[in-house]
Amino acid sequence: MLFVQNSAKTAQKGAKMGKKIAETDELDHKILKFLQEDGRLTFTEIAQKLRLSESTIRKRVQSLQERGVIKKFTVEVDPAKIGLNTVAIVGIDVDPPKLLEVSQKLCEFKEIRSVATSTGDHMIMTEIWTKDGKELTKLISEKIGPIEGVKKICPAIILEKLKG
Repeated sequence: MLFVQNSAKTAQKGAKMGKKIAETDELDHKILKFLQEDGRLTFTEIAQKLRLSESTIRKRVQSLQERGVIKKFTVEVDPAKIGLNTVAIVGIDVDPPKLLEVSQKLCEFKEIRSVATSTGDHMIMTEIWTKDGKELTKLISEKIGPIEGVKKICPAIILEKLKG
């Protein structure tokens, strides 16, 4: 899995810091698409697919990394294959003044794979991987629920992930 940062937000941030942020072009988008489909592709393989030189691809990827477009290269894991059979998206509502504090505390739990503050139905959205429903219940009731500022916890167990 490849994480790609929002280019508009990056450009705004760079402009505030006095940095000139180059926009991505069609070639950058093609390179990103190949890397998102298979992050193990070599620069040579991408170059062959695009009929360009390896050095062109290498320089483009390096530039994308330096500009923060490519944040990191990582591995996508199937949780069930490592004994984590319950995946849940959990919305959490908190007292507004505690939003950042609670969000940071949630980042400390190894079972919580992602934490995002959001608008909409819940103030914080998390993805949690546990061995089973019992372990998820224990995590929610013994670790998340007691955090100061947490008002409401709304878990939704994922039955089947179709994309992403």
